[in-house]
This record gives sequence, structure tokens and C-alpha cells, in this order.
Amino acid sequence: MRSLRLLAAAAAALALAGAAVSAVPAGAAPPPTYAPLDRPGPRLSVPSSALRAALRCEGDFRHGTLEPVLLSPGTSATPEQNFSWNYERAFTQQKRPWCDVTMPFHTLGDIQVAGEYLVYAIRTMHQMSGRRIAVLGHSQGGMSMRWALRFWPDTRPMVDDIIGMAPTNHGTTVAGSCSNGCVPANWQQGADSHFIAALNSRTETFAGISYTNVFTHTDEEVKPSDDATVASSALHVGAGRITNIATQDLCPADVYEHNLLGTVDPVTYALVLDALSHAGPAVPAHVPASVCTQVYQPGIDPANPQNYLQPVLLAPAIAGIVTPGFNLVGAPETASEPPLRCYVFARRC
Repeated sequence: MRSLRLLAAAAAALALAGAAVSAVPAGAAPPPTYAPLDRPGPRLSVPSSALRAALRCEGDFRHGTLEPVLLSPGTSATPEQNFSWNYERAFTQQKRPWCDVTMPFHTLGDIQVAGEYLVYAIRTMHQMSGRRIAVLGHSQGGMSMRWALRFWPDTRPMVDDIIGMAPTNHGTTVAGSCSNGCVPANWQQGADSHFIAALNSRTETFAGISYTNVFTHTDEEVKPSDDATVASSALHVGAGRITNIATQDLCPADVYEHNLLGTVDPVTYALVLDALSHAGPAVPAHVPASVCTQVYQPGIDPANPQNYLQPVLLAPAIAGIVTPGFNLVGAPETASEPPLRCYVFARRC
């Protein structure tokens, strides 16, 4: 009887294996198996001198009482262009310690490399302050820190808040033609990219971390953006605490689009500050209705020429996104998406 039961079990296992194989179309590669969530991350491949040079910090990290913030810029932007005339001014006025990180090639390069800069920045800021930090990013910068958390588990206990302003958490369905090549970050932020699949593999959020994702229905770059159930920016899976909120959910007349959401919009700023001010993600009910009558966020001085100069300086890098082949900042252009690094997969390097 025991032999018969073993034979029956073996036959059932073979039948299941056959069914699994037959479910994969002939000639198609099986789906990849991604690295376990708890596997230690690889050694950083970017030279430590480059990582140090890319990180700029201001404020009293050791004795300050406000949560330190790491600022991560969007695709094509430097931190100066993205944050120097708005958030950094506001945080300095609050006496909130902050750092920003400059990515290679105006954040147009391989996001896997940008992820290493963020790993270094998170570790360094945590060591400087002796406490958990927040990471605030715009567009790509609101998503890319999640690559660090996914594949370098040691960074998770160092982070309290992840705050994304129009983050590309699930890529975008808006894509231009790459027939003549695209910069790596363009390939990787497509909704169907291998990068996005790996980023969201096994889970989207981690226990002990609060996630605030602010998006706008008028976003022309990160789509879909209709509501939190389908928005690319939204997160839904995992053990983290999550708030997904469109600015129009608070202020129906809010018209700020993708770029202004992360630089000017007072509704977004109010949600960012709420997330930084208490345990857990932003609570939309905490934001007063008076925010809807404001034109720009705190930290912006209308008389400051940087308000106008920095967006103009951003234009040459943006050209590399909207017009493939017209690259003015030296970012490499590739004929296909950069391959995923070996650490992404279950099989060890």
C-alpha cells in the first residue's frame, strides 16, 4: 500500500509539472524568479568617492528634532533644478536637516545605478543622525528609493517615510518612440519594463515604513492617473502603511500637472509636511481647506530669480526625454532596456 501511495503521489507531481510546463507557450521563456525579500544586498559597484561626492547635506543631523529628509530628483533633473528653490528653502527655514543626491547623467541613466546612490545616501544619513529618515522624491525620484529598499534589506530599518510626488511606481503607459534609441531611464520607466516588474516583485511595501503617494489627475507624463485604484503612482501590496491621494481629492480645482506638482503645488506640500509631522503616512483630513486658495507652496519667494532660472536650465536634459537622439547632457542612449543586474534574481550571482 505504501508503495502504491508513493507511486500515486509521484504521478500527481508529474501531472502538475506537466500542467505548469504546458501553461507556458511553446518557445516562450518562463517568468523570472526574483530574489527573496530577505537576501542581503550586493556590494555597491559605484566607487565610494563618487557616492560621497554626489551627496550634499545641510542642517544639524545629530541634535535636530525634526525628521531628516533625503531629496531625490526626477528624471532629467539635478537636485538644484528640482528642489533648491522650493523644498530645500522650506526645510532650511524649518531647521529640518536634509540631504540631496545628484545622480549621473541628470538622472537619465540606469536607475539600477541610481539605486546604489540612494543606498549609500540612506546609510550615511542614518549614521549621521542616529535615527530613521524620510526619503522625498519627485517622479522617478519618488520611485527609485524603493529599488534600494527592495534589494538592500539593511536599509529598511533606517527609513521611516517614503514620500513620492507623482512617483512612477508602476511605470507609465505614455511612451515615445525609441526606434532610434532611448536613455536608460526612459526604457526602465515604461509600464511593461523588466525594471518595473523587478521593482514590484514579491511585495511593494515593507513593515515599519509609511508610504505617501501624491499624484494628480492632470499628469501628462505618469499615466494612468485617474484614481488610486489604477494610478501608476499608487501602492497597494505589502506590510507598509500607505496613503494614495490625488491632489484633486482635496482641492477639485487643483490644476498643477506633473512637473509643478513636485515643485510648486501647495496641496502636495501640505501632504508632504503632514507625512513628516507624525507617525504613519499623510492623513488627508489633516490638510486645511485654506490650502486650496494658495498659489504656491512655502519656501518659494516669487521675487527669487531661481524660480525661473532653474526650470530653464532643466530644458536641455528634458530634450533627451522628449526627443530621443537629441541628447544634450551626455546620457548614453541604448537600443533596448538595460539588462537587470544578477542580484535581482533568485539564483545567486
